[in-house]
Amino acid sequence: MSYLNFKSTYEKHPSTAIKGHYAVCGYDKIKEELASKINGDTVLVFDYYPGVREDEVKQLVNALQPDTVIETIDLFKESKAITEQMKYHLTDDRVFGRMYYGEFIDFMDEEKLNAAKAAVKNAKGLTIICGAAASLVSEGDINVYFDLARWEIQMRYRAGMPNYKCDNNEEDNLRKYKRAFFIEWRIADKHKAKLFERFDYVVDTNKENDPKMITGDTFRESLKQLVKRPFRTVPYFDPGVWGGQWMKEVCNLDTSKANYAWSFDGVPEENSLLFDYDGVKFELPAMDAVLYQPKELLGEKVYARFGAEYPMRFDFLDTMEGQNLSLQVHPLTEYIKKNFGMPYTQDESYYILDAKEDAYVYLGLKEHIDPEEMIDDLRKAQKGDIVFDADKYINKFPAKKHDHFLIPAGTCHCSGSGSMVLEISATPYIFTFKLWDWERLGLDGLPRPVHVEHGKEVIQWNRTTPWVKEHLVNAMYDVKEENNTCRIEHTGLHELEFIETRRYTVTDSSYHKTNGNVNMLNLVDGKEAIVESPNNEFEPFIVHYAETFIIPASVSEYTIRPYGRSEKEEIKVVKAYVRN
Repeated sequence: MSYLNFKSTYEKHPSTAIKGHYAVCGYDKIKEELASKINGDTVLVFDYYPGVREDEVKQLVNALQPDTVIETIDLFKESKAITEQMKYHLTDDRVFGRMYYGEFIDFMDEEKLNAAKAAVKNAKGLTIICGAAASLVSEGDINVYFDLARWEIQMRYRAGMPNYKCDNNEEDNLRKYKRAFFIEWRIADKHKAKLFERFDYVVDTNKENDPKMITGDTFRESLKQLVKRPFRTVPYFDPGVWGGQWMKEVCNLDTSKANYAWSFDGVPEENSLLFDYDGVKFELPAMDAVLYQPKELLGEKVYARFGAEYPMRFDFLDTMEGQNLSLQVHPLTEYIKKNFGMPYTQDESYYILDAKEDAYVYLGLKEHIDPEEMIDDLRKAQKGDIVFDADKYINKFPAKKHDHFLIPAGTCHCSGSGSMVLEISATPYIFTFKLWDWERLGLDGLPRPVHVEHGKEVIQWNRTTPWVKEHLVNAMYDVKEENNTCRIEHTGLHELEFIETRRYTVTDSSYHKTNGNVNMLNLVDGKEAIVESPNNEFEPFIVHYAETFIIPASVSEYTIRPYGRSEKEEIKVVKAYVRN
């Protein structure tokens, strides 16, 4: 079936053009560029993010014909020792670990590291140090960083790649991802952030045997330019047991796939950025912008509160022609901090982009239920003894296009089949306690993880039908903003959540001030819109239906109006920002 009355122009590979800069393509050209900089005794440092294909980099190393090679993977402790050291943070759970705030050096053999440092000092000719944390051996004369997006790392895990210095090729992908999320990516980002000003070159290694290299100056200038204009991150899409068909049409995806369940479109921690250097597309993790330009991107107040982390996310949950999501609950702030080491939790909301006539959302508890009875039934259902009766315990509300359901942490919830959800939430998305998953297996053939025991500790039993209806279901009201004549509605989130969301219904133009606070937006109705600067701070930026885009805090003001195919039509835009 068709979900649109027009042809979608959703852009799956949005890029930001950087004028006056170029990229070098292919290992042969990269080798030529680096060789031209080598003169006499030279230390060349190849530092890279865990997950980079080391065999590819070794071919480049060999082509440069070094006199001495030091591979940092040999300087790390043995695999079993590293895993044992990580044990407390890995935990026995398939999904949840504890955040690790240490550094690479914690897992290196100090004696071997010191020997490598001494070898570099005594070496003659060309010395190449290659591997993760290579800069810990020597700052070197030429510093090259090989970067990689997290989504590509996850794809490599699925294809059999192990975690760094680990022999877990065949391990459950959830456990690989957990090790990366809670430990590897934390220390890798911390290490990389210290090197930004030292980069002489940066290499995009996302595509196999298709590297692209830019100078460190180009890397830094690109990120500085990015945070002075509107931009989009590169979305990605994934199937799931409950997935639907809406994104296939609207996001121009492969129609031969069975379904697409979810998408991240506007999650800098997970998404990447594409830069266009005179026609060459160069991919970087979007977290590089957060880590390198946090104040300019986030704003002083958000940075002071969260540090160099992007605290909001927009993503899609597609159950059109699909199934219910799992019944779930998110931890309270105190619980997530005490048990998993995260400073804030996953408050969220469901904005309904589209819905079938019989669509619904499970939200909050029914009146006068017995908590012990509900938990006992969930435990029995987890063992397969009974089928959990969700309708007995959980409210079920009809859902229609442009409804907004608010979901503060501790609230039981679940999007039902027949809905297309724009999920607007805080960033710690991994912390979902599934309570009931409708007797399903995951696409890997394994039972999907259920966490009743965690869930029972955080469910807010007083969030029953009357409270939910008053506070969480379409709790909208009109607001006024300076220099605006369009209709503006506060749509959320609940006062317990730190994100403010507003919907702008625009026929002419809408005016926006960032007030030094990063804005995240989505065109939730209308074919196209144009974002413009009243003071010509940036070039006009065009967005299409369902696209998420970011306005950095450094942009002082902007306007949004219908454009192109929507020029004489009404559009709707939802904007989110962190409340003061």
